[in-house]
Parts: sequence; structure tokens; C-alpha cells
Amino acid sequence: ASCVQHRLVVRDASSLQLLQLYTCLDQIQYIEWSSDSLFILCALYKRGIVQVWSLEQPAWHCRIDEGSAGLVASCWSPDGRHILNTTEFHLRITVWSLCTKSVSYIKYPKACQQGVVFTKDGRYMAVAERRDCKDFISIFVCSNWQLLRHFDTETQDLSGIEWAPNGCVLAAWDTCLEYKVLLYSLDGRLLSSFRAYEWPLGVKSIAWSPSSQFLAIGSFDEKVRILNHVTWKKITELDHPATIASKKTIVYKEVEKSPTVDTERLSFPPTRELASSLFSTQSKYDISQVPVSLQYVKPVADRANPKVGVGMLAFSADNCFLATKNDNIPNAVWIWDIRKLKLSVVLEQLCTIQCFQWDPCQPRLAVCTGTSRVYLWSPAGCVVVQVPGEGDFQIVSLSWHSSGDSMVLLSKDNFCVCYLEREEV
Repeated sequence: ASCVQHRLVVRDASSLQLLQLYTCLDQIQYIEWSSDSLFILCALYKRGIVQVWSLEQPAWHCRIDEGSAGLVASCWSPDGRHILNTTEFHLRITVWSLCTKSVSYIKYPKACQQGVVFTKDGRYMAVAERRDCKDFISIFVCSNWQLLRHFDTETQDLSGIEWAPNGCVLAAWDTCLEYKVLLYSLDGRLLSSFRAYEWPLGVKSIAWSPSSQFLAIGSFDEKVRILNHVTWKKITELDHPATIASKKTIVYKEVEKSPTVDTERLSFPPTRELASSLFSTQSKYDISQVPVSLQYVKPVADRANPKVGVGMLAFSADNCFLATKNDNIPNAVWIWDIRKLKLSVVLEQLCTIQCFQWDPCQPRLAVCTGTSRVYLWSPAGCVVVQVPGEGDFQIVSLSWHSSGDSMVLLSKDNFCVCYLEREEV
């Protein structure tokens, strides 16, 4: 699904054939599929309205109006039959049921990075709350929205919460001014508290491994610390130095090359195909000899949100690899072998890393850098894929299909779908 101003366009994922076209009341700011892909919500934040459309019954529609309370966020519950709307100033979260048309309210939600999270099985929801200048966490049962647990947290300014994939442990972390990661059980007991250091800036990013065995914590000191699920103690620190010296690490460096043009084919004016090949540059990967010095950017110290520390973390689906990005070295992706807890590969790009995401079915990483190319890494090697098309298609974000057969590539104004061929076994 994609939106163009006030229109919602639904296409077939395999052929991009147009299936449905819906018209909303105003410009669409956000869209989201229900878990069973039968409904899709469109949030019109400016009007404080959510419109819901049915794929099975195109004539059916639903409109939720928050009125004077306004609207700043909207999302589906895991069952795909309830919608959670957050009102302006985070005064409350309203839970609307599409089945019974009932309404429930959750008061005092906190405005933070990640304040509402669901367990992977969809049974429980955790909400970060702020009451009387203190942080709290409430855990709700999603089947009837009854409060299961409510407890305060040992944080100065709670920044986010995240469930482990098995739904047994909830991680909560403090503001970047206070390095503190807290781990709670489902019944609200504090299992462990982790603090790596005291005074400098603290936690910047967090990622659970798919098996729930590891919790990776990216920090402003350019390190990743990995905790184990047995004792919740640190098992290793992963550094991000500007110089790669180990001969066991493979460094893939992106290099550009100018296309070779056959002079006998030159004509004036040149054909469109020839003109695009004349002015487009191609790139490939070379394996660099260690030691390799990566481009290091010194952060501006007197500005908010400095570009420093590990800001992106992601585990592969098979739990074997961890991909990281250190904001001080913006053109590099670091790939760690979790089985050996060693750095395996570094991808050195020509441009700043915008986004990376693992294939949901196999250890294959897709990377984009704001150019018209997408980069793929797997244990077998690296490849650069040039996106065909006219104009300058700058990829700023990407998302894999759940089957791993295709991915959506997004630019500022356009999108395209990249289909990957599967090798016959």
C-alpha cells in the first residue's frame, strides 16, 4: 500500500497490479496494515481522524474522530481488530474496537522514543507512563485490555522499552544523560540493572537477538555491549575503531568506475539510453588490504544530538550475525559473528549509511546510502545492485518482504520493488 496526498493505493505485491483505490478526507500522514492484512488504517493527524478500509469489502469503511483531543500517533493492536490512538500532549491512549465498537482509555502515556510495545505473540502490551514526575510501566492483557501489572521504574527519565522476542523479559532504558538499562519480568520484578559507566552520555540504541539470548546495547562511547540471558551480565564489548588492523576481518570497499563507451556508437544528439550510460557512474566492491583507515568524522560538541556513538543495531534472523553503525564513522557497516563474538566484515561505502535491514529468512543484509544503488551482503560475499530507471532515484529507506523474495526501496517521492531470484537447489 502507498499513499499519494489523500489517496490510498493498494497493489499486488508480486505484480504491482492496482487492486484498490481509496479516497480519504485529507492528506494521509501514516498508513499501517492490520496483522492479517484484511484492514488498513490511514492516520490524518492534522484533522485528528483515522480512517480504516477493508480489503475484502471495499464498500465498508470506518472513521474514528478524536475531536478536540487531537491525534499524534496511531497503530494496530496485534489482533488486527483494535486501534490505539495517542492524543495530543500524550494525555491518553484511546483503544477503539472494530468488533464491539467499545472504547477503552489508558491515562498518562509518556512521550518517549518507544513508549508502547507488544509481545511477539500479541498477548501483552507494555506502556511507559509518567505520573507525578515519576516513571511507571503498565502491562496490559491484549485480549480484554485489563491491567496486569503496574510498577515504578528506577529511572530519571525513561527513554524507551522493548520486549524480548519470547515475551518473558522487558528492557527499559534511561535518558542518554544517565547510563542505565533495567530488565523486568512479566510480573514487574526487577531482574537486573546494568550500568557501564556514570558520567558521559549513555545508551543510544538497543536490540534483542531473535532467540532472546542476547541483548545488544549501543552506547555513545562507540561501543556495543552484549548481555547474556542467564545472568544478565556483560559477556563482551565490541569496539568500533577508525583503523581495522586484524587480518581476520574482511573489508569490502566500494569504488566507483566510469562506464566505458564505444566511440563508434556515439551520435548527436545521443539516444536516451546512451545518454544515461554516459553520465552514470557504476560501482563495485574491492577487498582492501589491512590495515585500513576508515573515514572518521569528529562530532560537533556544542550542538544537540551529536553524531557520535552506535545508533543502529540489528541481529540477523538466524541469530548468527549482528550489524552495527557507528555514527562517528558514517560510511561503514560493521558485521559481527555472534558465534565467535568477533568482527567478521566491514562494508566501507562512498556515502553515508541511511538504512540497513536483514532478510527475515536468511543471513543477508541490505544497505542503502541515499544513492540509486542497493548493496547486499551475505556470508558468500557482496554485490552492488543498480536500480534501473530514469531520473535520480535516491534510496533513503528499504523494507524486506516477509518471504525474503523482494524488498521495497523508498526515495523521497517514489518507491520501487526489487525482486530477488532464488537459486534452484
